[in-house]
Amino acid sequence: MTRSHALLAALALAATLTGSPIAAQTGETRPTIRDLGRTPGVLSPGPLNAITDVAGVRVGQVTLRRGDSIRTGVTAVLPHGGDLFRDKVPAGLSVANGFGKLAGATQIRELGEIETPIVLTNTLSVARGVDGVLDWTLKQPGHEDIRSVNAVVGETNDGGLNDIRARVVTAADVVRAIETATSGPVEQGAVGAGTGTIAFGFKGGIGTSSRQLPDSLGGFTVGVLVQSNFGGVLSMDGTPVGVPLGRYFLRQEVEAERADGSIMIVIATDAPLSDRNLERLADRAFAGLARTGAAFSNGSGDYAVAFSTAEGVRRTPERRADVTTVADWPNDRMSPLFVAVAEATEEAILNSLLKAETTTSVIDGKPVTVEALDVEAVKGLLAAGR
Repeated sequence: MTRSHALLAALALAATLTGSPIAAQTGETRPTIRDLGRTPGVLSPGPLNAITDVAGVRVGQVTLRRGDSIRTGVTAVLPHGGDLFRDKVPAGLSVANGFGKLAGATQIRELGEIETPIVLTNTLSVARGVDGVLDWTLKQPGHEDIRSVNAVVGETNDGGLNDIRARVVTAADVVRAIETATSGPVEQGAVGAGTGTIAFGFKGGIGTSSRQLPDSLGGFTVGVLVQSNFGGVLSMDGTPVGVPLGRYFLRQEVEAERADGSIMIVIATDAPLSDRNLERLADRAFAGLARTGAAFSNGSGDYAVAFSTAEGVRRTPERRADVTTVADWPNDRMSPLFVAVAEATEEAILNSLLKAETTTSVIDGKPVTVEALDVEAVKGLLAAGR
């Protein structure tokens, strides 16, 4: 038994003997980083501390846990509640490492806009994700003449906990995630597209956070949602966590840990940004990813997609048909938004880990357990690192 395993075992035993609820925590009862008294960054979050703090944004999730080995799902982000295909939103894409499958990426780069929900799922279900987006889009009223749709579907590989080759995600699951999307609190942890993901050697998942700028800086909101499934050396709000807990990339092959994986970062803002400045905003999300200790490894797909919900920059049919004037937030006032997206990305990733619960599965006939971050151990490390 390694020292890290001994520490975790001792903490688990202590929790059992004392009757502490930590031993049986679920995603609903597990804390966020703010519940542990840490507030990453300097800006304040929105009321929900979620991507849905950006007005109009909705999130829907379908979680698939079946039998011994199905641990996967779908997460859908809708930029607004209207006709997404007719009233497209400006968007930008940033790729830190391109080992991934992001459907619709080239059209985002070429046209700077998104016309569908953004769907996240597992690697081998991207095609089903596209089918679901197409099914939903084509059946909407007024879309009878549509012959081309740019479905945006991202992924991470959850094959460590999910029988990914079974390809159980269906187009109907994707449609259900879209149609059940709401503007309220967002469930985090091992849910939706994060049901089977792993990050830093611990259970990863879906996480979210937001930041609100003061009125003097524009008063805008930036919201982030992540699907975490990558490796590195975990740091939480500046405190080293991965090394003391014995889970980190490049340690001797005691546990054969790898840093490969991926992360999808979805960014929403109500700031009136051009697609060019949305790409710049997406670039800065990786500052938040770096703060958590990500390795940005060769086998990791690290993607950030940003869009604006502002009415003044929306790509309506009228604006697409003729020369028009649109709002454009100036370059010289972008820096506070850059800070906001970095902070929200960092916190969303930490929440994805803290809210995820220990998950078991059977892969290739062998039992697999990926432990959640031990909350009591994290508390102690955060307290010691102040």
